[in-house]
Amino acid sequence: MDARYLNAFTVLDYAALALLLLAWLGSSWIIEHPPAARPSTSKIMAQYRRVWMVAFLHRDPRIFDSQIVNSLRQSTAFFASGSMIAIGGGFALLGNAERLRGVAQDLTQATDPVIVWEIKIFVMLGFAVNAFLKFVWSHRLFGYCSILMAAVPNDPEDPVALPRAQKAGEINVTAGRGYNRGLRSVYFGIASAAWLAGAVPLFVATLFTLGVVLRREFTAESRAILLETTDGMPVFPPKK
Repeated sequence: MDARYLNAFTVLDYAALALLLLAWLGSSWIIEHPPAARPSTSKIMAQYRRVWMVAFLHRDPRIFDSQIVNSLRQSTAFFASGSMIAIGGGFALLGNAERLRGVAQDLTQATDPVIVWEIKIFVMLGFAVNAFLKFVWSHRLFGYCSILMAAVPNDPEDPVALPRAQKAGEINVTAGRGYNRGLRSVYFGIASAAWLAGAVPLFVATLFTLGVVLRREFTAESRAILLETTDGMPVFPPKK
């Protein structure tokens, strides 16, 4: 790329983009590797997924469980379709970058070259593509989970029943992790759209999105409810 195009971005632009990427990757790492004393909502739900697969062993009939997995697959399919639409819209914007620059000049008085707007669109596209890939893989893993569940014998006392149910639980957890990663790509992809208005709006949008993501994972009321031990059984039993 021509150096003059890189010079079209200010230090503030590079700092805002770095913050966006750091917030996206850093929040994912913290959520998936939280402190033992303060598990994230995603971590708590992963444990409930494992408990679910053990509980379904003794449920008869097991139609209820298959319906839940089907619902989860529909959710991933919905967001995968939405990501495809976003990708198509992004490529459409690339074909009309000149018009986008004209609109931006009216709003912000910016005189950046077209390549600058195209790069900003490519950043949004990157988040949309990553979200699509995560949702598609999650959808496939939920399919694997349903097959493993079908392979669990009807007799819970069968020696292979519990190991297969536990395998289904781990696949379910992996599918949920991919789904959550796709959602975070959507969140920060929306935040990246603020870069079209400038570096400062990107800073604000990134910090706001980061705050929303972390609040839902570590301080939301739903998390407190999930951690309640009203059934007399802690979600994270102490290690022996």
